[in-house]
Amino acid sequence: MTRPAPDRRRLLAPLVPAALAATATAGRAQDAPWPSKPVTIVVPQAAGGANDTVARAFGARLSTAIGQPVVIENRAGAGGNVGTAQVARAAKDGYTLMLTAQSAQTINPWLYRNTGFDPVRDFEPVMSVATAPYLLVANPSFPASNLKELIAYAKSRPGRIDYASAGNGTLNHLLGVMLNQRAGLHLIHIPYRGAAAAATDVVGGQVPITFGSFPGVNPFVKAGQLKGIGVATEKRTKLAPDLPTLNETLPGFHANSWYGLFAPAGTPAAIVARIAAEGNKVLADPALVERLAGQGAEPAPGTPAQLATLLRDDLKLWQGIVKASGATVD
Repeated sequence: MTRPAPDRRRLLAPLVPAALAATATAGRAQDAPWPSKPVTIVVPQAAGGANDTVARAFGARLSTAIGQPVVIENRAGAGGNVGTAQVARAAKDGYTLMLTAQSAQTINPWLYRNTGFDPVRDFEPVMSVATAPYLLVANPSFPASNLKELIAYAKSRPGRIDYASAGNGTLNHLLGVMLNQRAGLHLIHIPYRGAAAAATDVVGGQVPITFGSFPGVNPFVKAGQLKGIGVATEKRTKLAPDLPTLNETLPGFHANSWYGLFAPAGTPAAIVARIAAEGNKVLADPALVERLAGQGAEPAPGTPAQLATLLRDDLKLWQGIVKASGATVD
């Protein structure tokens, strides 16, 4: 039976705290204190990707903290929708969690006609785990070296400056749409089959600029094959402290790529709080901080309420950007 499409009118409604949302059944005392057996963290993206790497580094240390094995299980498909929908239907006992990339929770609901899950109704936010900055980069021959110069150059050539992305509806596509909106530009989107192909063609000069994830483009910047224009985070990243934020030139332009930990809706609030507490301790581990930095990510500790707010705000942000882009996936 096909799962009904989520009621999109509800997506932006204020999120109900986990303690109030849990049902009486889910709130009953467990037969044994949590955790009394292995915990599975589902990653709804492919093995070897950025989210998978973050999940495995985090899960290994969480296992030590809670005294139980933490198993990472990849359930990729449909841009993250397959694994996410499965976790939405999982037991509400704290033994099945999901560590997912922000795009699956906040962009897919607007991009796909039917994701198979409701990002608000079907999940308990547990904690944010990490953020991964996106950089705006250019071929070294591109005349502009900062955002102010890029905006002026693009405005003098409307519809004549291209930007590459990993494909329609991807975060680097939508960041370009946002830049067009906020700066009044007419950059032309050139979609590729993946971020690596997009970055390669910018290095080769076939397309002048692109937004790329830090680990995807920073090696080219360090090698002098690309130049950094700015970082899309609200504040400067510790990974590249000398690179200005785009927000410094274009106030209000910022968007984080984040990884968040979720549980199925109805998971007891006490278990959610315990996982968040242990997870935040884990994120303070210097070894994990170093491991994440190697993957182009920074720890982003927080509470369930903070992740709920982040989810709500980003759903609102990407609703308008996806609509402006015209991108859909059926």
